[in-house]
Amino acid sequence: MTAPGRRSSTFTRLLRHGFTDPSAAERLLAGEELTGVRSDPVLLEALGATADPDLALGGLVRLLEAQPGPAARRGLLDTLIAAKPLRDRLLGVLGASAALGDHLARHPHDWQALVTYEPQDLHPGVTEFERGLAEADDPVSLRVAYRRCLLSIAARDVCGTTDVAETAAELADLATATLRAALALARAAAPDDAALCRLAVVAMGKCGGHELNYVSDVDVIFVGEAVEGADEDKALRAATRLASHLMRICSETTVEGSIWPVDANLRPEGRNGPLVRTLSSHVAYYQRWAKTWEFQALLKARPVAGDPELGEAYLAALQPLVWQAAERENFVADVQKMRRRVVENIPVSEVDRELKLGPGGLRDVEFAVQLLQLVHGRTDASLRSPTTLKALQALADGGYVGRADAVQLDEAYRFLRTMEHRIQLYRLRRTHLVPEDETDQRRLGRSLGLRTDPVAGLNREWKRHASVVRRLHEKLFYRPLLDAVAQLAPGEARLSAVAARERLVALGYADPASALRHLEALASGVSRKAAIQRTLLPVLLGWFADSADPDAGLLNFRKVSDALGKTPWYLRLLRDEGAAAENLARVLSAGRLAPDLLMRAPEAVALLGDGDGGAGSGLEPRGRAPLEQEILATVRRAAGAEQAVTGVRGVRRRELFRTAAGDIVSSYGTETQPAEADQGALVDRVGAAVSDLTAATLAGTLRAVVREGWGDDLPTRFAIIGMGRFGGHELGYGSDADVVFVHEPREGVEEREASQAANRVVAEMRRLLQLPSADPPLLIDADLRPEGKSGPLVRTLNSYAAYYRRWSLVWEAQALLRAEPVAGDEELGRRFVELVDPLRYPADGLGDDAVREIRRLKARMESERMPRGADPKLHTKLGPGGLSDVEWTVQLLQMRHGSTLPGLRTTRTRAALAAAREAGLIEAEHAGTLDEAWVLATRVRNAVMLVRGRAGDTFPSEPRELAAVGRYLGYGPGHVGELLDAYRRTARRARAVVDELFYGA
Repeated sequence: MTAPGRRSSTFTRLLRHGFTDPSAAERLLAGEELTGVRSDPVLLEALGATADPDLALGGLVRLLEAQPGPAARRGLLDTLIAAKPLRDRLLGVLGASAALGDHLARHPHDWQALVTYEPQDLHPGVTEFERGLAEADDPVSLRVAYRRCLLSIAARDVCGTTDVAETAAELADLATATLRAALALARAAAPDDAALCRLAVVAMGKCGGHELNYVSDVDVIFVGEAVEGADEDKALRAATRLASHLMRICSETTVEGSIWPVDANLRPEGRNGPLVRTLSSHVAYYQRWAKTWEFQALLKARPVAGDPELGEAYLAALQPLVWQAAERENFVADVQKMRRRVVENIPVSEVDRELKLGPGGLRDVEFAVQLLQLVHGRTDASLRSPTTLKALQALADGGYVGRADAVQLDEAYRFLRTMEHRIQLYRLRRTHLVPEDETDQRRLGRSLGLRTDPVAGLNREWKRHASVVRRLHEKLFYRPLLDAVAQLAPGEARLSAVAARERLVALGYADPASALRHLEALASGVSRKAAIQRTLLPVLLGWFADSADPDAGLLNFRKVSDALGKTPWYLRLLRDEGAAAENLARVLSAGRLAPDLLMRAPEAVALLGDGDGGAGSGLEPRGRAPLEQEILATVRRAAGAEQAVTGVRGVRRRELFRTAAGDIVSSYGTETQPAEADQGALVDRVGAAVSDLTAATLAGTLRAVVREGWGDDLPTRFAIIGMGRFGGHELGYGSDADVVFVHEPREGVEEREASQAANRVVAEMRRLLQLPSADPPLLIDADLRPEGKSGPLVRTLNSYAAYYRRWSLVWEAQALLRAEPVAGDEELGRRFVELVDPLRYPADGLGDDAVREIRRLKARMESERMPRGADPKLHTKLGPGGLSDVEWTVQLLQMRHGSTLPGLRTTRTRAALAAAREAGLIEAEHAGTLDEAWVLATRVRNAVMLVRGRAGDTFPSEPRELAAVGRYLGYGPGHVGELLDAYRRTARRARAVVDELFYGA
């Protein structure tokens, strides 16, 4: 007897053998079921070797309790102690699977299936499993026989007799035998139906690929034909009844549970299509309607049950179509779409635990292998295996995948599949989630051989293998391309030139020959620079391929690398700073504007790094104050005005690049940061950044011109007033600077001298900002001044006052709604605003005549300014529901109510619209409609400038440019039509609001 407070020796031994609840285990061992063996060290050691000793002991006691009598119990115990193979297999299963423990408790004789293993039992095939299911004559007995067979598979698995690939193949063979048995039961239940038709069952997915899980939907396709002399319609109805019955036999829950769901949704038309089709109907569908993913699914097709000749005929008819899929017109767009990891449907709380669909999961390996099979299998029959690991080996043997990469992926895939198997085996439930509970993780880790610290070891190994997959799954496509052009390892199998071109075309490159030349120039040789490029390029090529113009991305990368290749920090930045390489890839392949800005001063690539404030901080727009400080310092250092403005324009080019790059990265998103969802925030950011930059540029240019011509003081006070989108802080990349100039002679200076000085300043500013240069010009547009182009370029404040008092037209008052001082004498600018406030916000609002005049001007502008041949519904500025519609509607409200509602006294369109909504001048729904239309039209204009490198108000007609605009706006490959539909729909709704609020319809 153990003294109080002291642990028994049994308790201590149980702890040492891995029991987590030794007190409960001690009580179980003391029960009469284990009399005579409880102190046998062989039993404790065997229990301690299992994944979960507590679970194994509990399962053993339940199995002993279920034996029909003392003799049967003694026979089991004697065999267990005497026969090590049985001991390892039985206790291994009981320690890994509570569900199979339950099965053994319900069917206490089934343990005998584990007693003897003949050589042929070590790797049974379909024939052996059919033998094991032969006596099942109804769905319930089929389930029992299925679990008995599953018991032997699990025993070989947990004891290491079979590896994960062999286990998956055995599970697929058992599924094949089960489908055949289920079909036999269905045929026996309906002999008349069976006599009418031939029915073939074709396995798809993991069952077809000979790589099934313990618990998985078994994907199938049914093919039916009438027997000779039978009516085809009647035969198909009979085949459909047989197929439906087969599915119910396997899927329905009985007292013995279910086997697994049979899923026929991979058939033509999915759930909406007929369950059974004739062979000719299948062929017609795949020839005419099938999508790329459906051919990808056919890679796994394998006839498993029913009429074998019909099944083989199905394969023979459809396999040639599979290997033509890469030649389909929409293959590239489909591949780009499929290559994006679809994790949106996974709950956020589960993404990090997803073994299958999460980043670095099983799907990444399977998809990569299947895509390479589709691309290269049409010319190389050795790649046509439906099994992932065999296909991966064949790809490595043929040089389509690097050998070292293939070895690492093979190891990672085997580990992840083994994890998946052991997770499912515990409860025999379909799941791909790594458990959160520490007890479950401990059992899982021990089942994988991690005994020292199973929980920490499991998480470490899992993350390591997932990281390998995440790192390699993209490189898998591209690294062999580099090996093919670099030719550094003699004797290694490598891609042929034809295969390399095939792969590049399949991944979206329109000019594969040029792409290969660029790769050769970047990656060839033994220099450190070439070695780093070979490390970077496999990932960069994938990011380029994710864009609308991969060729441009690669060409631009070569240009930047040629310009900066000898700069020590360039490749180090891309290699070591996580954000820099991806940001660069996005920017270089998104259109012409940002790469053009970068090529003029490639050192700006440094902005793409992580910076000091985390990812993308180098791309945050700088405010007006620090910009103006830098620009004025540049002016002070310069020897003359021309040199000063050259420096100013250099700053402007760099900051335009910063803004454009930040906009592109935010619009596209990165692997670590999703795309910005708030389109209005993106528009506001660009508008504010470009407007602040333009204002700072004008301030610096003004300072440079004044300093060179007059020293510190101009003979007249001088201010620049921003107008239009400039005054509204809404400039786009291609916008001119709309301004008016105002001056006021200093005391003692004649007005003629002051006017001449002011005009000289304006002329010199315009000249310097448009001089031919590597930097983009800034065009100053003063056409919104009084009298337009006919009026003087610069006026005194008194002249403005006199003009506005006597001659001002309603359109000029409307234009002044956007007036805001942007540079020059601040006090003079403030007085100009005080002068025009009563004009733009009339005290009595607008009279009926003025409203009619504004409406007349708007209608005239719509009819006269629309470019000939343009589609009005897609014109972002002048078209129905475009920028002009929204802005004139808002401005009409400002002029009518601005004198009494201070919130409306803003130069910004969106702010004025929000103020009108808050004041009750416009319904919230209408305000939202107008805001959405204005933001979308502005985003389209920005996109056109980014993509084409020149301003435009309509969507591009060239397909690649239109696709690039779509990508910037969040529309993936193949969805450009949806973009145009969305624009038309948004603009149509906005026009309806404009008709009501502006035109009074």
